[in-house]
Amino acid sequence: MVDHAVASNAPLRATPVRLLPALLGVGALLLCVLLIWANFQRQLPGTLWWQAITQPDTTATDQVMLHFTYLPRLVVAVLAGAALALAGAIFQHLLRNPLAEPATLGISAGAQLALSIATVWFPAALYIGKLWVAMAGAGIALFAVMGLAWRQGLSPVTVTLTGLIVSLYCSTLSAVIALFNHDMLIGLFLWGAGYLDQNDWSSALYLLPRLSVLALLALVLLRPLTILGLDDSSARSLGVPVSWFRFAALALSVALTAMTVAVVGVISFIGLAAPAVARLLGARRLGQQLLWSPVCGALLLLTTDQLVQLLPTTYRAFPTGAMTALLGAPLLLVLLPRLKEAQPLLHSASQAVRRVQRPLLITLSLLLLVPVLLWVALCAGHDASGWHWLASTDELSQGLLQLRYPRAVAAFCGGAMLALAGGILQRMTGNPMAAPEVLGIASGAMLGVIVLMFTAVAPTRAMQIGAGAAGALLVLLGMLLLSRREHFSGSRLLLAGVAISSVSGLIMAVLKSAQDPRLGQLLSWLAGSTYHVVAAEALWSVLVLLVGMALIPLIARWLTLLPLGVQTAASLGLNRRAASLSLLLLTAILTAAATISVGPLSFVGLMGPHFARMAGFQRAGSQLLVATLFGGLVLLVSDWLGRTLIFPFQIPAGLLAAIIGGPFLLHLIARRT
Repeated sequence: MVDHAVASNAPLRATPVRLLPALLGVGALLLCVLLIWANFQRQLPGTLWWQAITQPDTTATDQVMLHFTYLPRLVVAVLAGAALALAGAIFQHLLRNPLAEPATLGISAGAQLALSIATVWFPAALYIGKLWVAMAGAGIALFAVMGLAWRQGLSPVTVTLTGLIVSLYCSTLSAVIALFNHDMLIGLFLWGAGYLDQNDWSSALYLLPRLSVLALLALVLLRPLTILGLDDSSARSLGVPVSWFRFAALALSVALTAMTVAVVGVISFIGLAAPAVARLLGARRLGQQLLWSPVCGALLLLTTDQLVQLLPTTYRAFPTGAMTALLGAPLLLVLLPRLKEAQPLLHSASQAVRRVQRPLLITLSLLLLVPVLLWVALCAGHDASGWHWLASTDELSQGLLQLRYPRAVAAFCGGAMLALAGGILQRMTGNPMAAPEVLGIASGAMLGVIVLMFTAVAPTRAMQIGAGAAGALLVLLGMLLLSRREHFSGSRLLLAGVAISSVSGLIMAVLKSAQDPRLGQLLSWLAGSTYHVVAAEALWSVLVLLVGMALIPLIARWLTLLPLGVQTAASLGLNRRAASLSLLLLTAILTAAATISVGPLSFVGLMGPHFARMAGFQRAGSQLLVATLFGGLVLLVSDWLGRTLIFPFQIPAGLLAAIIGGPFLLHLIARRT
């Protein structure tokens, strides 16, 4: 990344440029101190504070509560926020990606999957301790990522992609378990939301020495980490064993994350936002980032938790871990225009994928697969009497076809549109973690549907589509407004989308912990189900997809030039501002259309472009076309399998797509030379 490099003329502008960030930082610190004082005042009169802190009167309930619940919670908030922020800073530096965070390598997802499996099938394992079960899940996830990426020398791109797939796969398996065992996992939902409630000092005393040792190890690795910020060839020329130092730094970050997650649950947004805020406040060198990122993370989480505790006694409906988005997202959006643009993650020569020998043959084969698999999805099925094939024209067969074809068509079009949108985003930003969901459009549609579900007495399908479209439109307008800033693209655009999307994560965490009966239907839609699609929606999906595919030849040149940089693209006659806005608008329309129809899927939009690239399609036009076909076919097959494999029960297509496609992509990555 270039964030730790300071331009030679930076000192001439340092004072005016950093004035607003400095004022915001001081304001945040004063707000945190004021909130702590207010919460102390609510618990005890000021004259009793010192006694309650040092030697509480065991007969006074208020002093015992302050000493054994409030103070440990305050310490845990500081330790957890600092640890996650430090891990996030190391991840973003090593992987050279501003979207990297502790969840990137599947640590949180692995811990949650292990706890889900233990809760449902092996409850005896929990007697050993929830901490050890969660640590085991995190360790297995790390082992999978490191094992698959070691062959490529733990290169940033390979680690990022492998970690992202492992994280997605673990999250998908957890979602499948939750879909069928929702009532058994209520306690796990509370843990996953990031509640910081404490009953004694055990968690604080467990975290303090261990996190302190890990923080000291991070300082010992400061010089190697600084060199690893260069490209791998430059680091090797300086005599640094890149793979081993990168492994040590990643293991250190994973240990910070795993210990924190195992003790306090999943704390969202801190590991992503705190390092970005530290850089925005002026921390350019790696040493400065490793110092100020934990300070920002601790301050952000502590301030959020103090706000939560000021709420009425029903505050448990608002988990601290998810509520961090309410403070972090606005702060990130305010400071984002000052963020220096990161260089895109490019594949080194050792990672280059050879070009496909017969691109036309493979593309035609995928095109021919579309009608074949559509025919199979329509005619092959499973009912109470077993498997059958619709070969007749009787009323029953016609009725089944009328039910099946909207689902099959919508599944293919939804997957294809999301894969096309993901391909555009990844080439436009040069970031392999870019996905349609990152823009926040899918989150906007989801928020619109959630608001409708909890305000309308009997919401209809038409009302759901309207609410989803309205939510997506509002987020789109916000993103277009942000995009009006000069060169506001790349990592800035993605971080803005993450900030907006974090709000939907907060709402989902609140809903899960509140145990609302409508959650089951919402989880099904969020998982990418096509249960309620009708013929008219399927036809609209076809129309939007055809328009998007027709535009591929027109936007291919833009997507070839944009990753080359502002000056190079301008010298070749490209208006970067107009091209970026046009591509953003097209991506938003494709994402919104797919989300409204089949829900906010989280796989094909991210992985479709990677499949096309690893298959050997390097040119923008051919890569987008193959990614589109791959995304559509994967979701079509997933929808068919989801409604037939465990009949009469169904698995949402989005979940099954991740289960099918995840191992396949991991296999492709492992075979790369």
